[in-house]
Order: sequence, then structure tokens, then C-alpha cells
Amino acid sequence: MSVPVQPPEARVASEHPEAAGYRAGRTLPLRVEAMRQLRRRRTLLMGGVLAALPFILIIAFAIGGTPDGEDGGGGQGGGSRINLMDVATESAANFAATSLFVSAGFLLVIPVALFCGDTVASEASWSSLRYLLAAPVPRVRLLWSKLVVALGFSLAAMVLLPVVALAAGTAAYGWGPLKLPTGGALSAGDTVPRLALVVAFIFVSQLVTAGLAFWLSTKTDAPLGAVGGAVFLTIVGNVLDAVTALGSWRDFLPAHWQFAWADALQPQLEWGGMIKGAAVSVTYALILFALAFRGFSRKDIVS
Repeated sequence: MSVPVQPPEARVASEHPEAAGYRAGRTLPLRVEAMRQLRRRRTLLMGGVLAALPFILIIAFAIGGTPDGEDGGGGQGGGSRINLMDVATESAANFAATSLFVSAGFLLVIPVALFCGDTVASEASWSSLRYLLAAPVPRVRLLWSKLVVALGFSLAAMVLLPVVALAAGTAAYGWGPLKLPTGGALSAGDTVPRLALVVAFIFVSQLVTAGLAFWLSTKTDAPLGAVGGAVFLTIVGNVLDAVTALGSWRDFLPAHWQFAWADALQPQLEWGGMIKGAAVSVTYALILFALAFRGFSRKDIVS
């Protein structure tokens, strides 16, 4: 009885299965990583909090009556300062803009820090990071997959809030033009594109927090340390921006431009403040992402 002889390449494939059809770009697909993150409890909890905020505001306005707030953040370096709270209940568009106004300074920082800061550090805390790298998943591929998914979930969180606010605001206050506290209004046709521009700018402005959280996530095995560190440094930036003695140095702080999106809610769209703020945020973010990739590629993974 003759024994079939395997060709050399077949024997190599059977003895070293990792070499058979191995492609670094196919390891840890984005779909797999996204499903892993979607099933996590903190993702569902964060989504629930953001979806509940508009309903909490509606109840607060119903109990407290007509909104009446003090002058809030406006477009630093750009348009005039506005207070969206004064016109929050005029229409669904006003309510969505107000929801973004009250949450952009801090609440929307949390999901960005959470998704970007927890992604690598959590693998280390579970002692599964070294097994992912032994799969083998190249380090750059692992970081790239986790970063893209984390930024995707961060963007989804920022989109979720105004979408729910528009739906809830339509039911509570009706659909109509976005009335401006400085006078005038944006037509209903211009409202959604302007709100989309606001969300886009808020996302870009939060890239600094994402970069801080992601860099810290590659440095520590404690997810809470990475998330808390990013939130703390973001708060420090806000505090420094409040120090008027710094003068023009505040222009280099990402926090100085965080409400520049108010320029998009003017009768005449102004780009100056948003362009400057986006440039500052992207510059810091690219540096922090580069530090994360450089440090992780040389790190001795033992967890």
C-alpha cells in the first residue's frame, strides 16, 4: 500500500499552519473588534445615558418652565457669544442644539475617553493582550483596529445625542426653523446640515481627548487610569483656558475653541474659529497617536 507523498509546501503548511495564507492585514478585522466592543456593558450603558439626556432635559423644562440661563459659551475666536438655553423649547432644532450645548463641555468627553482609553488597557488588565499578539496580530494592526473602532464608537455617541434630541424635541416642541437668540432664524432646510457640521466639529475637537486616552491606554494596565487621566487633563485644559492672564497663549489650547461651533448657528456661517480649533485639535491628536504607536511598538508586553 503506497503512502501519498505531500509536496514540500503542503508539509510546511501542516507543520506551520500560521504560515499558510497568513496576511497581517486580515488579523483582528474591524468587524470582529467592533462586535467585541459593542457587546460590552460600558458601551450599552454609555449609549443609554446619552439617549436618556434629551428626555431628562424635557422633563426639567416642563417642571421649571421656560428656560432662562446666563450667557453661555460661544465661538471663541469666531462669532458672537450666544445662549441657546433662552430658545431651547422653540423647536426640535433648538432643543437638539441646546442638548449639544449642555453636553459638549464635559458629558461628550466621557464616551471619547472611555472608548479610547479602555481599549488597549482593558486587554492588558485581562491578561489577553499578549495572546492577541501571539495569534499573531502585528502590533500596528492591533492598535490601528482598536483606534478606528474606538473613534467610530465615539462618533456614534456624538451622533446619537442630537438624533434622539431631534426626535424627542419634535414630539415635545414640534418641527420648525432654528431660532437664534441673537435674532433671526435658520430655515428648516438648513437646520440639519448645520447641526451635522456642529457634530463634526465637536468630534474633531474631542480628538485631543481621544489621543490622550489612547496614549495612556498603551502606557498602563489600568483602564480607569487611562480614562481618568484623559478626563483630568481635559479638565486642566479647560481651567487653563479660563486664566485670562495667559492672553494669546490660550489660542494654543484645544479647550479655547471647544465652543467655536456656535459660529455654525449664525445666519451667516463663519469658518474662522472652527478652522483654527480643528487645526489645533488635529495637531495635538496626531502627535499623541504617534506617541502611542511608537511607544507600543517598543513596549515589552508581559500582560
